Parts: sequence; structure tokens; C-alpha cells
Amino acid sequence: MKRFARLFAALDGTTSINTRVSALTDYFREASEQDRIWTIALLSGRRPKRSVNATELRTWAAEAADLPLWLFEEAYAVAGDLAETIALVLPPAAAESDDSLADWITRIRALSGRDADTRRAAILDAWARLDTQERFLFNKLITGGFRIGVSQTLMTRALSLATAIPEADLAHRLMGDWSPETATWAGLVLTAPAGTSDSRPYPFYLAYALEDGTDLGAPGDWLAEYKWDGIRGQLILRGGSHYLWSRGEELVTDRFPELARLTDFLPQGVVIDGEVLAHAEGRPLPFAALQKRIGRKTVPKALLAQAPVVLMAYDLLEEGGNDLRTTPLEQRRTRLQALVAAVPGDAPVLLSPEVSFTDWDDLARIRAGSRDVGAEGLMLKRRASEYLTGRRKGDWWKWKVNPMTVDAVMVYAQAGHGRRANLYTDFTFAVRDANQLVPFTKAYSGLTDEEFARITAWVRKNTLERFGTVRRVTPELVFEIAFEGIQESPRHKSGIALRFPRMVRWRQDKPVSEIDTLDTLRALLRT
Repeated sequence: MKRFARLFAALDGTTSINTRVSALTDYFREASEQDRIWTIALLSGRRPKRSVNATELRTWAAEAADLPLWLFEEAYAVAGDLAETIALVLPPAAAESDDSLADWITRIRALSGRDADTRRAAILDAWARLDTQERFLFNKLITGGFRIGVSQTLMTRALSLATAIPEADLAHRLMGDWSPETATWAGLVLTAPAGTSDSRPYPFYLAYALEDGTDLGAPGDWLAEYKWDGIRGQLILRGGSHYLWSRGEELVTDRFPELARLTDFLPQGVVIDGEVLAHAEGRPLPFAALQKRIGRKTVPKALLAQAPVVLMAYDLLEEGGNDLRTTPLEQRRTRLQALVAAVPGDAPVLLSPEVSFTDWDDLARIRAGSRDVGAEGLMLKRRASEYLTGRRKGDWWKWKVNPMTVDAVMVYAQAGHGRRANLYTDFTFAVRDANQLVPFTKAYSGLTDEEFARITAWVRKNTLERFGTVRRVTPELVFEIAFEGIQESPRHKSGIALRFPRMVRWRQDKPVSEIDTLDTLRALLRT
């Protein structure tokens, strides 16, 4: 655990990519094999399940620190993070522990299902043997909330430096359905995927955002298609079965049972990259229709009828069991087109159509009308490009339409987390509806640290009511809110919900009397 704590401090203490990669590389060279496995798991989102609830932790920590619970809660409200609050208020450790990360995770997992007295004794024993940084990490692990801002690409780069295995090979080996409880260093990292791993997806290739004003050279070198607003996924047909993986490495096959029909028409040994879309009457449905199905393990027949899905296919990564990723895109697309053409017209797969254009001005005009066809912009891919791993600049670009915007007033403010725990960064916004203000969205990104600091000082002076870490404030500060989509929502008082809301700018030039209205938002529902 001490070595892992040093790694965490090194990663958390810098934004330098090279320094982070160096720290990870050293760790993967020095740590025990099982600690390496668990570190890979934690950095790729495979965390132990919560074994102790937050109420118990607060109570036990207050007792161990000899604090009244109300005082602990006040400290928690200031710190904004339970794991950090506990680590800071506890008295110094009475002993030390040389147990490894894997040892501690094994103990944490063993607490699941045990009685409260057993869990309390184990937690207090751990706190008594771990220093402040180690306690913080331990607390994150027992609550299932461990996260660190290190991309899987950086982790894979460090693994490559530590093992001399190419990054692309490692990225592929770490994909799919594996468990840190059963994986070995040799089986997961050092050897190529076994041929029996039929469900294993490929690492996704991600596009960079393109700003207005394209200048990518000869238009003929580029393939343009619409950027569909669905769930990016890989459909895998191997070993007589089919699998659907989301970009977040979640196996979502059972949530989209319609796609099982494709096993009747597509050959085995095929992997297709595409977008899962709710689709009816020849066009995509709003993302809100698909969203109703995302969180469900099983989908009722009524919802299958309301939001039927198709796979909008745009790349072929494997055919006949052969990896095609180094084959030029134009050739991959030709082979994909042949596969989709052989499928009956009522089957749930479509070829993402190529968008023809003569020059960049022509393409800009097409992009402006993307919402008319249910898309959120365009994708531009170099025809000669390989299918790479992760986000690489140069060959794949996403050119989204300009977001919709409204001006709104802040009505609630909430403290952030981590390094922003002492700042108010999460805001609720309202628009006018006749003579009242109606909250309609929350946003927490888009401003600078300096702006957040100024707003925090203002919030502390203009609080009307307090609800834990939330403050109701004087409706005075106006912000421009940008968002990618809007849909009706009976779950919200305003009757609407926004997709990807964020703050574009603090409108210090605009009074509350000039903010937008609920009618403005309702009008956008029809655009």
C-alpha cells in the first residue's frame, strides 16, 4: 500500500504527462505482480464493490476521532469529500503496515456481507495502521469511489515502457471482460489474447474536435459522414455468438436484443464499429428515446416497440477472423459495404452513408443542417487512415454543429470535490416563466479557476438558505449555458432536460431581467 500511495501522490501532484508516465513506468517495474494487476484494474474503472456504507463510516470515524457527529458533519461539509475528511480527522496511526495493495483489497472484499461489528472492527484496525495518505486511499476503496485522472492511454504507454510490449498490443489485451481477482500478470499483460477470448473487443479509435474553418488539404482525401448521436459500440460475431461492447468497455449485449438477428445474416469472425441508435420510420429518434434503455438490464416489449434500435455501421475491424485495423479506411469501408448489402433491408443494421461534398465551404453548409437528419455534426476521416488506438490527432476529426445556448441565472451553488472542495463549482440555473424563476439545469464546467474563486466569494456573501453543501443564493449572476440537445422530461419541474449542459461564459454585462424564458426553451424543442 505504501508504494501505491507514493504512486498516487506522484500522479495527483502533477499535470505533466511525462512525469505521470515516468511514475507509472517505475511502479509497473517495481510493484508485485498482483499489485500491478489491481492498479491496472483501478485505473481502468474496475473497482471493488462498496463494502461499507457512508453512514457507518461517518459514525465510526467520529467515534475514533472523539468528535461529536455534528462537528464531523461540519468538517465534511467544508472538505467536500468523505474519504479525505476521515483521513484528516483521525488521530495519528498507532502502528505501521507493510501489507500490499492487493492484501488490503482482499480484506475489503472479505467484508461484504459481514455483520456491522465485524466490519467496524476491521475498519478501525485498518485506520490504526495506515498513515493519512494510505487511509484516504483505503477509504476510497471501501466506498467503491476510487478514481484518478489518468487516462487509459497514459497507463498503456507506461506499461509499454515497463514491458517493451507495443502499446497497441497492450491496449487490446486490456480490453474486454477480465477480473483482477482471477487475472495473472502473465495471462493479462505478457501474452497475446487467447483464441478462445471470443468476446474481446478492440480499443476504440477516437476523433479530435475540429474547430470552425476547415483546412485539411485536398477534399478528395477525406471521407465525410454524419456524427450520429447514439452509443458508440463494437458488434462482435465470433464462436457462434454475438457481443456488443460500449466505448466505456461495458458489455451491453442484453440491452439491445434486436441485434441478435444479425447472427443470421452476418458471418462469424466479424467485428463492426458503429453507433447504436434508436431508429424508426427511416430516421434516428432523439437520444432521449435511446436513453430510456441505457440503464436497463432487461428491456420490456413496450419499450422495444417505442425505441427500436439499429447499428449504424461505419467501420470494419475484423473479417474472417483477420484483424483489418492496418488496412486503409477506404478498403475497410468497401468490405463493410459488401457485408451490409447482403443483409435484408429490415435487419437492424445500416451503413452510415458517405456525405458527398465538392469543397470545404460546401461541407460547412451540409454540417449546418446536421440536426435536420438527426445528427450532431460531421465526422471527417482520411481515406488512407488505419484504425488506431485512443485519441490521435491528424486522421479522424469530429466537426459538431454549434451548440444551442440560453442565458440563465444561478439559483443554487454546491461545493465541488477533490482539489475544488473549497470552491463552489456546481450550479443550478433558472429561466423566467412569467413572474417566477424555474430551475431547468445544472452545470459545473466551462469557467476558469479564477472565475470559480470569485463566484465562491460571492456565494458566501449572498447565501439565502443552506442545505448541507448546497446554498440557495440571490438570483443575480447570469451565465450563458450551452448544450447539445433538448428534450421533454416529465421528471423535471421545467418539463425539459438538456444534453451536455455547460457554462460558456459569465455574463457580467447582463441583468437578470434579460435572461431567457421557459418559452425560449420550449421553442428549441421544435427546432
